Amino acid sequence: MKKQKFEITGMTCSACSAHVEKAVNQLPGIKTAAVSLMTNSMSAEYDEGQLSEQDIIAAVEKAGYGAALPGKKETGGASKASTGMEEELAGMKRRFFGSLVFLLPLFYLSMGHMMGAPIPGFLSGQENAVAFGLTQLLLTLPIMYLDDKYYKVGFKTLWHRAPNMDSLIAVGSAAAVIYGVFAIYQMGYGLGHGDWALVEQYHMDLYFESAGMILTLITLGKFLETRSKGKTSQAITRLMDLAPKTATVLRDGAEVEIPVEQVKVGDRVVVRPGQSIPVDGVILEGESAVDESALTGESLPVDKGPGDLVAAATLNKSGFFTFEASRVGEDTTLAQMIRLVEEAASSKAPIAKLADRVAGVFVPVVMAIAAITALVWFFASGQDVTRALTAGVAVLVISCPCALGLATPVAIMVGTGKGAENGILIKSAQALETLHSIDTVVLDKTGTLTQGKPVVTDIVPGEDIDQEGLLLLAACLEGPSEHPLAAAIVEQARERKLDTAPVSGFQAIHGRGVRATLGGRIFLGGNRAMMEESGIDLGNFPQKAEELSDQGKTALYFADEHRVLGLVAVADTPKPTSASAVSAFRQLGLEVVMLTGDNQRTAQAIGKELGVSQVLAQVLPQDKERQVALLQEQGKKVAMVGDGINDAPALARADVGMAIGAGTDVAIESADIVLMKSDLLDAAAAVELSRATIRNIKENLFWAFFYNSLGIPLAAGLLVPLTGHQLNPMFAAAAMSLSSVCVVSNALRLRFFESKFRPASPSQEPAACNGACPVEAPAGEPSQSKPQGGTEGMEKKIGIEGMMCAHCVAHVEKALTALGGVTSAKADLEGKCATVTLAAPVSDEELKEAVTQAGYEVVSIQ
Repeated sequence: MKKQKFEITGMTCSACSAHVEKAVNQLPGIKTAAVSLMTNSMSAEYDEGQLSEQDIIAAVEKAGYGAALPGKKETGGASKASTGMEEELAGMKRRFFGSLVFLLPLFYLSMGHMMGAPIPGFLSGQENAVAFGLTQLLLTLPIMYLDDKYYKVGFKTLWHRAPNMDSLIAVGSAAAVIYGVFAIYQMGYGLGHGDWALVEQYHMDLYFESAGMILTLITLGKFLETRSKGKTSQAITRLMDLAPKTATVLRDGAEVEIPVEQVKVGDRVVVRPGQSIPVDGVILEGESAVDESALTGESLPVDKGPGDLVAAATLNKSGFFTFEASRVGEDTTLAQMIRLVEEAASSKAPIAKLADRVAGVFVPVVMAIAAITALVWFFASGQDVTRALTAGVAVLVISCPCALGLATPVAIMVGTGKGAENGILIKSAQALETLHSIDTVVLDKTGTLTQGKPVVTDIVPGEDIDQEGLLLLAACLEGPSEHPLAAAIVEQARERKLDTAPVSGFQAIHGRGVRATLGGRIFLGGNRAMMEESGIDLGNFPQKAEELSDQGKTALYFADEHRVLGLVAVADTPKPTSASAVSAFRQLGLEVVMLTGDNQRTAQAIGKELGVSQVLAQVLPQDKERQVALLQEQGKKVAMVGDGINDAPALARADVGMAIGAGTDVAIESADIVLMKSDLLDAAAAVELSRATIRNIKENLFWAFFYNSLGIPLAAGLLVPLTGHQLNPMFAAAAMSLSSVCVVSNALRLRFFESKFRPASPSQEPAACNGACPVEAPAGEPSQSKPQGGTEGMEKKIGIEGMMCAHCVAHVEKALTALGGVTSAKADLEGKCATVTLAAPVSDEELKEAVTQAGYEVVSIQ
């Protein structure tokens, strides 16, 4: 069996992709054929002994579409795809505005007289009826020419017995124009034979404006729909850009810089600090800390030494080393990730829109009804061609697909616009449509649920030193180090405005820690192994370190030559709203799964803190994608939320991929939805918005079909036995227009959408975390402050030291509002203060005691 990808052209809706799949799957030797409307591609698995690539291409072409083998993968290919989409959008925009230029005078001419608007003398009156009709025809023809794609595609698919939305548009507008031309001939006959009754009958029975409106409004809808499509090809370009373009290899004992494409298996490659690793291999000499976050999502660099594996696109943070290339070119880990993104994107099933699903039945049924209606009237009226044609065209015009075509894109436009207002960038209509049906949300840990960088969380001093002294000592020791954990300690000391002193004899011990001399004494900082190897008395600190490790924190020991002086714990802490977001997903009835490349202990600790019951740790990039695929195989609709390059395959594989706005460009480009505020609560809001939008679309489609279903019997002559009057096609066009107005008006209701998980005002939203919390607070715990309710009470301002993030803010507010007499409390992180409103007297001592008990220092009360 061979698996081959094909590029498909000519598809405009899900009916097209379904027809291509059907045509290819009927071929002998085909195992599976999956068509992606989003990427205009098809993946086919077939037996080479029974079938060739040309046979498959021929089958697609016979079905009325184009097919070709993809060109060579290169960075420029994605750029071409992007340029192609931009050109398509520009073309649609030109067509719309060009059509509008002719539609406005056409509508003025055809409808203006009804509102008393003046019409040029040479076009007014029955004596100028032919000129009146010909002028409208001349204004309609340019619109038909600009939008000829509907006729080319619509009639072509109709010929192949696979009608789609374009077929509806082509048949409806063509019928209106043909009837209009017929009416001009009738008026000409009447003027030539003095039959003024005939002229009067057809003078206002011209329906060129109906054809013009159909084409123009549908073009607008198509433009809005196309503009919402994501630029998926850019994700692959970004992935390719990760790998360095050159590599330094050893040739005959000398360093030579060559293009990365020329690196061969077995070459010795040299990597210096700060450089990206060009290919996969095994370290031969040297040691370093390698940042693998691009591939594994692990937030902390991994220590590497001789015998350890390194992968392309990872970053050498500190040491100098030489490695032997083991996998190059298309075999590297990065190349495999690129291939996964491509396959996942192309295998994503097209979203079947209700309007397209019924199009294959709706069009032939309407045409059959119109033909039967015309024949019945022809024979029932004594072979009156006029009455027969009037009835037949009325049926076609009243069943005009205008509202049917606008039902989805207008609601999508309003929904995506509302999402943008709330910081939710929805890049495709398909994503917004699919999101409403998901039942499982998969969350990446690092950078999505957590801050994505290590910060100091706990300072545990021994008996002979206080917190500030221990932090100062740690910052002095770690100052010269390049390790990210050292940077977190130094940053914490800087935030507390501690003045560090230079050290001498600094020594970084690989995989252990640091050693340096400060004030004539030797001090050590590192892990437990370093302390034990140096013969340091650990005291009771290992037990505390174990407790910190159980919480997902990394405990660093700091000691002098004899005993441990204390511990400093560092961790990648949860974001303030992560716990609230997990709770919101559950309220929406979604199953929550956390995937991460981190170790099991850290992952379980974070999962427990945030309320995530299903945690999968130490998951590699390809395994993340596989886990998503396994969930889908169980019949689940999966949304994936991530931020790293390593999440790109899983984001592409998921039914809906959502990327954190502060994440990598590759993750953002691979995703269908981007959370611009990097707030996970927006993911829950996106699900709400999707459900509201799809509900609105279904209402729109109901009304569109309701008008069509009610109008067709009326147009066919249902009212004739009761009133004696046949439905004028003008009223048919009016009913069609009314259905469009209802659809658009209903879609505009989405402008009032509000998420129930978002605070009523921006001032209540949690602030971004700027540092570490010295005292633990429940993750994502909301403020307990109460609204003032408009009552005026006494206010007191409390100066507070020690607040570091939104957790601290919530903790202070909770402590203050728990006091009797306090109606509200608002803590200001940047101002280092809290303002309380009192309904009854509360002493300064009580306020100070509440804040102190919460673990913070009161410096003033005003």
